Amino acid sequence: MAKHRIYTMSFARVYPLLVAKAEKKGRTKAEVDEIIFWLTGYDEDDLQIVLSNGTDFETFFAKAPRLNPSRVLIKGVVCGVRVEEIEDPIMRNIRYLDKLIDELARGKAMDKILRAE
Repeated sequence: MAKHRIYTMSFARVYPLLVAKAEKKGRTKAEVDEIIFWLTGYDEDDLQIVLSNGTDFETFFAKAPRLNPSRVLIKGVVCGVRVEEIEDPIMRNIRYLDKLIDELARGKAMDKILRAE
């Protein structure tokens, strides 16, 4: 079975869309970055390298420094699919990111988005 085309898409191509979605709803680029850092373990320097070298989505998640173990607490539907039921780990991580940005855009508090107890 062929890979989904998002796997080969540059993260740098999608990142501005994530930021725009958040900013359109009154949230900030810094909040988007915080979500990315929380989910993947990347820091600001790592993110800038990823954005400048054209890293694709598959590599972005495969080489994430530390995928947050609390990401499994992310539940819900993105694009009509329950994220917790997605079998492919890369696609599930992509959808986790989508879900977190959706929650940010809907005005959810950061501590709830980042699954802080």
